[in-house]
Amino acid sequence: MSDNQDYRSNKLIDRLPKHLKQFIKPQKYEEYSTINQAVWRYAMKRLLNYLTNVAHNSYLSGLKKTGVSIEEIPSMYGMNRILKEIGWAAVAVDGFIPPNAFMEFQAYKVLVIASDIRQLENIEYTPAPDIIHESAGHAPIIANPDYAEYLRRLGAIGSKAILSKYDMDLYEAVRSLSILKEADGTSKGKIDAAEIEIQKLQSMKVPLSEMAQIRNLQWWTVEYGLIGDLSNPKIYGAGLLSSIGESISCLKNNVKKIPYTVAAAQQQFDVTKPQPQLYVTPSFPHLMQVLEEFANTLSLRKGGRKGIEKLIASKMVGSIELSSGLQVSGKFSKILLNENNNVIFFQTEGHTALSYREKELIGHGINYHKDGFSSPLGKLKNIKLAVEDMGPNDLKAYNFCDGKLLFFEFESGIKVEGLNITGIRNAQGKLMLIRLKDCTITYKGEFLFLPEHGIYDMVVGNEITSAFAGSADSNSFPNLYRSPLHLLVLQIAIPSLIYTVNL
Repeated sequence: MSDNQDYRSNKLIDRLPKHLKQFIKPQKYEEYSTINQAVWRYAMKRLLNYLTNVAHNSYLSGLKKTGVSIEEIPSMYGMNRILKEIGWAAVAVDGFIPPNAFMEFQAYKVLVIASDIRQLENIEYTPAPDIIHESAGHAPIIANPDYAEYLRRLGAIGSKAILSKYDMDLYEAVRSLSILKEADGTSKGKIDAAEIEIQKLQSMKVPLSEMAQIRNLQWWTVEYGLIGDLSNPKIYGAGLLSSIGESISCLKNNVKKIPYTVAAAQQQFDVTKPQPQLYVTPSFPHLMQVLEEFANTLSLRKGGRKGIEKLIASKMVGSIELSSGLQVSGKFSKILLNENNNVIFFQTEGHTALSYREKELIGHGINYHKDGFSSPLGKLKNIKLAVEDMGPNDLKAYNFCDGKLLFFEFESGIKVEGLNITGIRNAQGKLMLIRLKDCTITYKGEFLFLPEHGIYDMVVGNEITSAFAGSADSNSFPNLYRSPLHLLVLQIAIPSLIYTVNL
């Protein structure tokens, strides 16, 4: 991790939030050996000799546009001087980073590049992320504007996808296998055991999480995508472009070619062997159409009970947005439901932040809400108008005024009593938070909050309109990926190359 910024930055890298900058490391170009340089030249010349006729036409021109040379391993600084012309940047990272972080880098239009290079004995393929895969595979295609925008949007949506515990177990198993295969002197027994663990996990019948579905879309497009006609497609996926063996085998007739649709989100893959099928998109804009269709199925756009339940199960920092526009970010731990299974109360544990339109509310960051946060939701009893929809006269009529003693009951039966200290309104002047002193909240005889607990900040919102992974304001949690992972490093994109292909 690089808190002392021992890498060369630029405007695109400068704007990254702190929780992403922690993964950037210096490239240390001087440490590449003559053998490393020879491996680069050999792999690139072999690849280009074949790819000239089978890769998408953006690839060859993109090599020049992104500063990738055939003769020597690219310098991150040199690439960035050229990448800035197309609005992108590149950074070196440790080989594996958290999956949401990987996606978030993409959303900021920054390529993450594992600066290590494959060993000589792995020249045909690599079991771990390396600079051939990253810079020679991923970078050239982003010179195509349509593809670059797809990559950015995939990152923006993917970084909000909610993970499950199963995801974390699988990613860790893949990570372990990759490390074992790349390490010198690893016994066959250890490798076999790691592969069996992956197969065991993959054989489990578990519902696909949102991140698992995004992972599938990433795999079948960014990593393993084909483009054009089903009968004669071209290669654009980085995993294929950077693999000498698979760039040949993938176009053979025994590999089934399928039109790319949203169904690809449900198609699993086996990281231990070549894929029996690949998806073909007719064009790069078509990728965006499928992505938007898929995004409509996510909690990011649907919210509700299921969205917050996914956040609770993930045990990671996530966010909800309410119908008032207020956003709550933290580790969600509890909800109460009414008879219609609608959320009427939620609670977080530990550091929590409140935001509006992705900007943290002043005084409502993790330092203030360090012990968790809770609030009832819904409409008030016998009042048809939701509080967030009340105008100044409505608020006055129902006594929602500073310095007034409030007592009201929600339709759910939750009762709130306290002295109204102040309120926070959104840009349209609608109330979205009420601060109460001497507050008591009860539900079915149970105390949800007592005056001795201190000042109570109650959000205003009739329903949850969105639920997503991570923090609403990217700067609210500087150590976002340190907990609960404690710097466990994983990556979503690279298990494509952990097997060899017989030519």
